[in-house]
Amino acid sequence: MKILVCDRVSQKGVEHLKMQPEFEVVVLPKSPAESELIQMVSDATALVVRSETKVTRAVIDAARKLRAVGRAGVGVDNVDVEAATQRGVVVMNTPGGNTISTAELAFSMMAALARKIPQAHASMRAGEWDRKTYQGTELYGKTLGILGLGRIGSEVARRATAFGMKVLAYDPYLSLARAKLLQVEMVEAVEELYRRADFITIHLPMSDETRGMIDASAFSKMKRGVRIINCARGSIIKEADLLAALDSGQVAGAALDVYEKEPLPKDSPLRSHPAVIMTPHLGASTHEAQDNVGIEIAETLTEFLLRGAVRNAVNLPSLDAKTYELVKPYLTLGEKLGRLVAQLGPKRNDRLVVTYGGAATELPTDPITRAVLTGFLAFAGGTEVNQVNVRSLAASLGLLVEETKSNEETDYHEWLHVAAYSGDQKVSAGGTFFSTLHHPRIVRLNEQPVEIVPEGVLLLLNNADRPGMVGYIGMLLGKHNVNIATMSLHRDRAGGRALTVLNLDSVPPTKVLQKLQSDPDIANLRVARLS
Repeated sequence: MKILVCDRVSQKGVEHLKMQPEFEVVVLPKSPAESELIQMVSDATALVVRSETKVTRAVIDAARKLRAVGRAGVGVDNVDVEAATQRGVVVMNTPGGNTISTAELAFSMMAALARKIPQAHASMRAGEWDRKTYQGTELYGKTLGILGLGRIGSEVARRATAFGMKVLAYDPYLSLARAKLLQVEMVEAVEELYRRADFITIHLPMSDETRGMIDASAFSKMKRGVRIINCARGSIIKEADLLAALDSGQVAGAALDVYEKEPLPKDSPLRSHPAVIMTPHLGASTHEAQDNVGIEIAETLTEFLLRGAVRNAVNLPSLDAKTYELVKPYLTLGEKLGRLVAQLGPKRNDRLVVTYGGAATELPTDPITRAVLTGFLAFAGGTEVNQVNVRSLAASLGLLVEETKSNEETDYHEWLHVAAYSGDQKVSAGGTFFSTLHHPRIVRLNEQPVEIVPEGVLLLLNNADRPGMVGYIGMLLGKHNVNIATMSLHRDRAGGRALTVLNLDSVPPTKVLQKLQSDPDIANLRVARLS
């Protein structure tokens, strides 16, 4: 079996592959372009890549013998996972290999920022002896605010505690039980962390919710003289706003490993700012981390190719083509239901229950439940969430996941139901298929019957069941060029309360939502994005 190592990975990982007599290991001298790779893959059984090589649909189509793609790292943005799945190609990654290295870098950056070590070093290199300019501050007794208490954030918290720091954390998706185990103080509002923290370190995933969240407004709410560390994702901080906050003294210093645009442009004003220290995205750049991911992906591929064992797969390798085609519609429906429930309920949840009914009870449930979790945790885990790490992510958040099969008789031949519990609060949604598996519908929302097409943007609201309400909502949206694709109306009784759900072509402007919210006949207004 030919294994093509396309990007530079740990030599220890390469040696592990070469030790297997069944493998022919070919290490390319440099990362190939798509056109070059297409010419090389016709007889390849597996590809090993990092982030440089792009495994596109064209590459996968050309690799007729391909069985697996191993990504030495977490993200798989450079791999067309859907094309791989359709071809029955397993895509595997290494989700935990750089946890310690990134946590240590973040803590090292914080210490360097506190004591102005890089600036003092540069001064000494220039022949100076300037002790006054580089007076720093101690970490001991200071308050560290951690945004995101996942694997890396938790490791940073442990190190900060050892240094005698008081640790605050904001993670709206982490259960309180898990936070208690970590012995940190959780804050419910991010503004409280901003107000109290002397240092703020970011360990959030990239998502629509976190993109640009550290902006001028956020900086204005922070303690004056705060210091910022970002070893997570560059686009979480608006760099122009950071520079303004540094110039005004609102932020005393920033330590950055990631940037809005990478490589960082040579003319970026961050490079010359005296209060900024920078590294070129070195979070995973330790010998140990590179060895870890290299060895892990080599072991993972070996186990799969020689023994059929599957670890860290981001698609559905255990399903044969026929079963996959049967399950695939449920994967889409499950992800939509999970995404909807996540947006309608509180962020912090204790339990998620996925119920299979009718013909759905005969299906393999694990991949479907993983699809539900992928949608449900999309906002907590961002772009790094996939069908392999969702269960471990759920566990790290203290979210208990349950699967049940129901023999309840309903009007539907097959159905799927998702319920999230946060204390005494429950939010749920159920779905089925109309006519064929190509026509999914959401048919139950918080125990109320509905008929909703699970796609695009949903506007959901409760309103008084009186003449003119539908017209009023439609005219208001139309006035602001928001088009209604479909509409679903349901009421408890004539003249009572109604549930209105609109499929829209775009998200309504804020002023439209505020106008609707101010109407005394409208309540529980929500916007949910299902794609």
